[in-house]
Amino acid sequence: MANLLNGKSVLVVGAGGLLGSRLVKYLIDKRVSIVAVDLNLTAMRERLSKQGVDNANSLLTLKELDITNDMEVKRFFNSELQIDGIVNAAYPRNKTYGNKFFDVSLQSFNENLSLHLGSAFLLTQQAAAYFERNKTPLSLVNISSIYGVIAPKFDIYDDTNMTMPVEYATIKAAIQHLNKYVVSYIKDSRFRVNCISPGGIFDGQPDAFLSAYKSYTNGAGMLDVDEMMGSIAFLLSDESKFVTGQNIIIDDGFSI
Repeated sequence: MANLLNGKSVLVVGAGGLLGSRLVKYLIDKRVSIVAVDLNLTAMRERLSKQGVDNANSLLTLKELDITNDMEVKRFFNSELQIDGIVNAAYPRNKTYGNKFFDVSLQSFNENLSLHLGSAFLLTQQAAAYFERNKTPLSLVNISSIYGVIAPKFDIYDDTNMTMPVEYATIKAAIQHLNKYVVSYIKDSRFRVNCISPGGIFDGQPDAFLSAYKSYTNGAGMLDVDEMMGSIAFLLSDESKFVTGQNIIIDDGFSI
């Protein structure tokens, strides 16, 4: 995939997170120029350093950006930005995010939809506006989830204090249709919007959950975040130049 991405410039949103930081490392190794943004510049630098990314790398530009702030995002996309692709790996949420269904208040539910789905809308809208101004090919990859495709398998959370947040499932399903709406609205094959839907990504979950989750897969169980890189790279590359409005599921059969 190296030759397919070499020389491209990609904006990675949420570059201080689990997926975003690993993606920055992956793309830099492919000689891709990166504009990495996150809410906290210091925390992003530290996370990238832990991934083995040299913050002084000439291919890397680091910027602080609050993607829930309308004016900030509009100013950012109207700046001297030159990109071929965007990956939105951000995961904004409030402090009560993740409560079990009957413990979720309407206020909290609405706030999380505003933060996560709202920021995905804002980023996608401004990416479309950027394309309309420049009329150069642009590929946007949003991150959905298997739980934006199927109903949760709640039994895998037995014997744990975990749950599948109702906000998460709602948001991830909506992101898929948001992509289709924007692609249909802009209607130009040079502007593509797709998403990937990862299955469970290992991040120190309890053994009971890992075992139950694995029983629904074809043997892989929870995936490493690196397993997402190839599909993202494909969607950013010219190899997918007529793939648009689509969703790639990466789950080792969990959603079948």
